[in-house]
Amino acid sequence: MRPSSVDLPEPEGPTTETNWPSGIVRLTSSRMVSASAPEATRFVTLYNSIMLRLLPACSILLACLAFAACGNGDTRESVSPQPAAPAPAPASNPGAPKIIAFGDSLTAGYGLASERESYPALLQEMLRRDGYEYEVVNAGVSGHTSADGLARIDWALEGHENVRFLVLGLGANDLLRGRPVAEMKKNLSEIIRRTKARGARVLLAGMIAPTNQGREYQRESAEAFKSLASEHDVPLIPFFLDRVAGIAELNLDDGIHPNPEGTKIVAETVYRALRPMLEEERARN
Repeated sequence: MRPSSVDLPEPEGPTTETNWPSGIVRLTSSRMVSASAPEATRFVTLYNSIMLRLLPACSILLACLAFAACGNGDTRESVSPQPAAPAPAPASNPGAPKIIAFGDSLTAGYGLASERESYPALLQEMLRRDGYEYEVVNAGVSGHTSADGLARIDWALEGHENVRFLVLGLGANDLLRGRPVAEMKKNLSEIIRRTKARGARVLLAGMIAPTNQGREYQRESAEAFKSLASEHDVPLIPFFLDRVAGIAELNLDDGIHPNPEGTKIVAETVYRALRPMLEEERARN
């Protein structure tokens, strides 16, 4: 016997209330299908037969998938990747004395076409041009604050042999975010202390807080860098972005990071402050 169909006119059809964002919607079925008992019985028996054959195989497959998902007992949660400090790049000349450019995106070369346009790479060219046998290591990590720098300074120094100088260019992100100046100063002070303890000299790059942080905050931050240079007896670049900050044609569209032309000026600023230190080192040797 074939299934018979019955059309039910509204409002006799069954209704269901569904809660949509627009309100309660009443859905009405306009067609029902019924089957005679023998026909339905044959259908159920066939269905059960098929499922009885498939269930063992499905159970094995599900067990295998569950085992793979567990990762052999590894229950660590999957989280979004976080920015991490890159592994120290292998030195092209392991025995050469090193200059580590230690900083944030301003050092890493954020927004530039390649790392070859970053200030550490340009500084390397200047040194070679003038006969200084040093290798510059770009240890800049975008987004890092002074606290982040403190957390990785030992690792950065241990990753390279014969580190002679460290250009410390951190603090900009602290000031952009309005972090306490005292906290920034404490972190930078410890970075300087640990670097000097390993026999390397430090060139401190000063930063200036943005105007929207207020004049008092600007004054306090500027004084912090001067105080650090005096307390630790290290040379100071008064403002790392001197002759670049606030000049549209020397910066990327964000108005913060130098473009290739602006980066050239930053490299010149660093080299001008670093060169007397190199000459002192040369005279001692």
